[in-house]
Amino acid sequence: MADTKKSTKSTATEEPADGFSDVERAAIKERAQELRAAKRTGRKRAADESAVRTTIAEMPEPDRGIAERLHAVITDVAADLAPKLWYGQPAYAKDGKVVCFFQSASKFKTRYGTFGFNEEANLDDGAMWPTAFALTEWTPAVQDRIAELVKKAVS
Repeated sequence: MADTKKSTKSTATEEPADGFSDVERAAIKERAQELRAAKRTGRKRAADESAVRTTIAEMPEPDRGIAERLHAVITDVAADLAPKLWYGQPAYAKDGKVVCFFQSASKFKTRYGTFGFNEEANLDDGAMWPTAFALTEWTPAVQDRIAELVKKAVS
C-alpha cells in the first residue's frame, strides 16, 4: 500500500499547513517578551522610544531609511502617539493601543515594507477603506500622504 501521510509543510510557501511560520512564531515570541518587559519594569515613553530607535537602526536599507523618516513624520504630526515596539517592529500608540505601525520587508522577507493602521485609527470612510500601505521608497509625496493619514488617524 502507498503511504497516505500528508506533509505538514506547504510546498509553495514552506509554512506549516496547520500553524504559524517560523517568522510568525518569532514575532509572537518577541511580542510576549515585550509584554513581560513592560510589566516587569513599567517602562516609560523614553525607554520605549529608545527601543524603537534601536530597532530602526538595526534594520537594513531601505527599511532603515523609510522607518527613520516614518518615525520623524509620526512624532512630528502626532506628538500624542507614543512610540513602542509591537511584535518587534516600530509602532505608535494612543492610550496604550497601537494606532499605526511599520513592518519591515527584511523581517518578514517580503518585497516591500508595510505601514499600517489598527482599528483605533479614525480612518473610516464609508463601507470600505485601506488600512495598510506598501512602502518601497520615500518621496515627498509619500511623506505628505503619511502625514495626512496620521493626522486623520488621531483626529
